[in-house]
Amino acid sequence: MHTAAGAQEPLRRLAADTGLVFGRYARQTLRSRFQMLFGTLTPLLYLVFFGPLLTHMPLGSSGGSWQVLVPGLLITLGLFGATFCGFAVIIEKSHGVVDRMRVAPVSRLALLLGRVLRDAALFTFQAVLLILAALVMGLRAPLAGVLIGLAFVAVLTVSLASLSYTLAMKVRTPQEFGPVINAVTMPSMLLSGLILPMSLAPGWLDALSHFMPFRYLVDAVRSAFTGRYATPEMAYGVLVAAALAALSLAAGTRAFRRA
Repeated sequence: MHTAAGAQEPLRRLAADTGLVFGRYARQTLRSRFQMLFGTLTPLLYLVFFGPLLTHMPLGSSGGSWQVLVPGLLITLGLFGATFCGFAVIIEKSHGVVDRMRVAPVSRLALLLGRVLRDAALFTFQAVLLILAALVMGLRAPLAGVLIGLAFVAVLTVSLASLSYTLAMKVRTPQEFGPVINAVTMPSMLLSGLILPMSLAPGWLDALSHFMPFRYLVDAVRSAFTGRYATPEMAYGVLVAAALAALSLAAGTRAFRRA
């Protein structure tokens, strides 16, 4: 009995520390309604001004135009939002916040988990707003498919925010951080078929896109939005999302422990 209780104590402490860190950053986010809403602006512009252009395009088995575009915009929201989360750590480092947290009796893993869970909650909320706007525009998707899409956004946010914080712990200024993020996000967006399915691309470009993990995520969400759940696309998407999350959290935890 005592052994089992002793084994559970680190988990309880980790959960408590994560809750404290999450609460701190969640309160900051709730005080900034501009931050909560502004993140949906770019995907919303794509939805309003680009979506109607796809209405009469032959998209094959990928589904209707909104079932193709909206899943891509959900992954885009996670991709561009989460990768820039590290800017906050750079600012905190310059103000000594990270140094004060480092000497606090808080688990280093909790310092990462609290942050990324706040980010996941924020971008999932923004994804819900985007889906509501898409429903008004004409999206038709099963509830289960929508929930699967939101789950992918949350997992992707945890993964990319962890990597973003890892990079932020290694650089000193935003001028070093920004170019690296831009060099990663733009090719990822273009080669993952986030706006149009890569099945429409030439053979060489389609083959190249298979090296981008985000392609598998967006293909899985598109499959879910058409009500097809037991598909190879869904299996590959789940496996890639899980692997990316595990590797990213491991890298982020290592960076925070070394810091």
